[in-house]
Amino acid sequence: MSRRIIDLSLEIEDNMPSHKLFQSPVYLKSMNHESTKALKLGTPEDPITFQTNFISTLDHVGTHVDAFRHFDPNGASIDEMPIDMFFGKAVCFDMRHVGDLGDITLKDMEKAENDSGVDIDGHIILLCSGLHKRHYPNREVVLSNPGITVEATQWMYDRGSRLHGVEGPSTDKPSDSLFAQHRLCRDLGVSHMEWLVNLEELIGLGEFEFFGVPIKFKGGSGSPIRAFAIIDD
Repeated sequence: MSRRIIDLSLEIEDNMPSHKLFQSPVYLKSMNHESTKALKLGTPEDPITFQTNFISTLDHVGTHVDAFRHFDPNGASIDEMPIDMFFGKAVCFDMRHVGDLGDITLKDMEKAENDSGVDIDGHIILLCSGLHKRHYPNREVVLSNPGITVEATQWMYDRGSRLHGVEGPSTDKPSDSLFAQHRLCRDLGVSHMEWLVNLEELIGLGEFEFFGVPIKFKGGSGSPIRAFAIIDD
């Protein structure tokens, strides 16, 4: 049996789209190979130069995971959350029929579970809406994502799922300010990942291994992750 990796992470770029309430990141070269020649490092026969980049970003830009602290002032920060929460058995549900600003409902989840052939029992659930391919890098992407209903969120929780992931900037629709899904996740002790990509490649594959481990920011409300799936072929 062979194994392959599917990268589910968005590239970090200067001024890339982010949630409509958030600043885009600054990502620039700080020192480069040309400028560091003046430092005269190494030896005359074998000089060495280097590059470093400057990064200034919120902890909820690009492919990232929310800490419980994000919406709960008393919740665990990202460095306090157990690392084994961020990897494990997973499945991807096809939600491409929902469309922009639609609702991912309980009925959608039940049908997707049946179609996937996987009985949800503590799985990490990834939801492929097709949003990224439809809109990115146009900034319309931050105004178009579907939302997960509270009934669908409760359905995942009732089946032992404590982590789920979506394309785009949020699990709640940008067309309202209720943040009903985030509020329920806060109350249930559930977290989610936002701005995953390449989820189309996972549809129909059944169960796979998922990894999306955060950076250990002290007091962090979330963190960028390098998300990927390992598939047994």
